[in-house]
Amino acid sequence: MTAALPRVTYSNLQIDLAPIHAEFDARLPEFERQVLGGRHGAIVGDDRNLMDGTPLSVASPIDRDLLIGTFSSASPAVIDKAVNTAAAAAPAWAACSLQDRVALLNKFARVMSERRFDLAFASLFEVGKSRIEAIGEAEESVDLPEYYAAEMERTGGYFHPLARVRKEESTESRLLPFGVFAVIAPFNFPIALVVNMISGALVTGNTVVLKPAVGCGLSGRMIVQAALDAGMPTGVINLVLGSTDVGSALVRHPLVAGVAFTGSHRVGMEIARSAMAGDYAKPVIAEMGGKNPAYVTASADLDTAAQGVARSAFGLQGQKCSACSVAYVDEIVADKFLDKLRTFTASLKIGDPRKADTFMGSVQEQATIDRFKSSVEVARKEGEVLHGGRQLTQDFYGKGFFVEPTIVSLPRESSLTREELFMPFVAVRRVSSLAAALKEGNAVRYGLSAGVYATDQKDLDYFLNTVQAGVVYANRASGATTGAWPGIQSFCGWKGSGVSHKGGLGPHFLPQFMREQSRTIIAG
Repeated sequence: MTAALPRVTYSNLQIDLAPIHAEFDARLPEFERQVLGGRHGAIVGDDRNLMDGTPLSVASPIDRDLLIGTFSSASPAVIDKAVNTAAAAAPAWAACSLQDRVALLNKFARVMSERRFDLAFASLFEVGKSRIEAIGEAEESVDLPEYYAAEMERTGGYFHPLARVRKEESTESRLLPFGVFAVIAPFNFPIALVVNMISGALVTGNTVVLKPAVGCGLSGRMIVQAALDAGMPTGVINLVLGSTDVGSALVRHPLVAGVAFTGSHRVGMEIARSAMAGDYAKPVIAEMGGKNPAYVTASADLDTAAQGVARSAFGLQGQKCSACSVAYVDEIVADKFLDKLRTFTASLKIGDPRKADTFMGSVQEQATIDRFKSSVEVARKEGEVLHGGRQLTQDFYGKGFFVEPTIVSLPRESSLTREELFMPFVAVRRVSSLAAALKEGNAVRYGLSAGVYATDQKDLDYFLNTVQAGVVYANRASGATTGAWPGIQSFCGWKGSGVSHKGGLGPHFLPQFMREQSRTIIAG
């Protein structure tokens, strides 16, 4: 690895990226030759490539002629074997000392750091993510286990001495692992969101069965292999591949003690209901998307606001649960803001994410193209398309799933201002005041992230005291509603965006993977 490469995050826009691009270009050809196109199965215990199931060929969304690999969708027998293997490993892993688990998580982070370019390549090909966003995701994945390991040390493993009734009696509260956690991950952050959930489960003493998104088996295997190469004991982390049916079978398995999930509101609520259906409730840690607003006040710096809204709306092709999908703009500055937003959006390069100057790659699948087209048609009927609105099909674009970043103006009653779309599509609403905007923005069922642009302190205070979202930003050029980083911004969904209303990346994530035990002991 080239020494002293700058670190890429989601908010450091001013760093010199030339060394990163040079390293990326030097490594990419070998990855394409050596890694793409392989055959991959489950990882269960000592079996590192269990090929018992229906084969699924996965092509890259940037080029449907480019085969990422063929993956074995886990059979019911493989799913059962994975859960039983994790259950058998659970007592010994729970009994490991805090120091041993922390050391393994930190070694896991070091192994991923050494392999971060390969992880970034996998994300690029599986998702169509630009190279800088892919590298940023890989860097975040290194920070996640390190941060959670540090949290375990900071809290002493969540051990708290309690008050005494009498001097010979001692009482303490301890948080202890549940057992086996099923981790069910989405496609859009196939590295960071997987590492986030498995790190939370592992460092707290649970064992894991991971099911990545159907198109992200390659990155899932690379992550689990990194954990095993770091010394994770056999059976502590296992991998099954396949469709949503595999995830559903995991959730229903009687030996699965808890579920960590990131994905849609519909699926998350199905999991939560299923987890309540047995003799006792299983914990569900779920992040379930958002309809994330940005508020541009009359006192806003409009250049900063335009850049921040565009970056959050169109970064990763709008396929972030925190993507900005509605901008509420004070009517006094709406025309000027829209001019700047369209100008900045027009400067964004759409194309092959393997190229250094690409900002937007492909969307994930044909279903997203279909949703994009139908939403544009609705916008033309109900309002106005101000920029974009087309699928791109000429030349290289025709090989993948490419659309233009799209800006529309819509009336308040449009469903497009309320439902999560997960594509590069932002609606602009002209409003008479910040109060009116927040009333409208808070009325949706989601509450993940929100941003404001205001130099007036009264507007800023009103926003912070009124907005219904778990992650809020003010005056951010790098992203109006996006860009959380471990230990810096907690990533927490309110209302329909979450189950526990406590998020990842922050200090309240890990206790969700544990249950409390109070111990009262009288000295003998």
